[in-house]
Amino acid sequence: MKKSFLEKLTGGVLGQDKEEPRVSAEPETKDSQRGWKGADAEGQLTIDVFQTPSDIVIKSTIAGVKPDELDIAITNDMVTVRGRRDKDENISHDDYFYQECYWGPFSRSVILPVDVEADKAMASLKNGVLTIKLPKAAKLKTKKISVIHEDKE
Repeated sequence: MKKSFLEKLTGGVLGQDKEEPRVSAEPETKDSQRGWKGADAEGQLTIDVFQTPSDIVIKSTIAGVKPDELDIAITNDMVTVRGRRDKDENISHDDYFYQECYWGPFSRSVILPVDVEADKAMASLKNGVLTIKLPKAAKLKTKKISVIHEDKE
């Protein structure tokens, strides 16, 4: 029997898969995804970093964290955000269908693309989104100077 173009291309006939796909009510997880690396592990924030003409702006979703539970440290070239997201109820591991949210301590350090004025930085939290605005440091201007000839003969 002559093979169709599709059979030549794919090596089989459509609808005649050799193996049926497995369907499971439980999500597939790798061992590394079953927990969050133990109770002592620290989660890492996801962030967006962008610039405006005058600022470097960092945004991160941190829903469920109160502003007084955040620690933000800023230097001229780095920002570190630390905090903790605590569960407000105890639910047995066996009672979960999905457990994807991270609960516990988290942090993130970012090396900034330009120097900033750390003492003028501002942070705000609105609708679960942390926004940090860091004014860019003034660029150093190069000044040319003339050389005075001091040879006295």
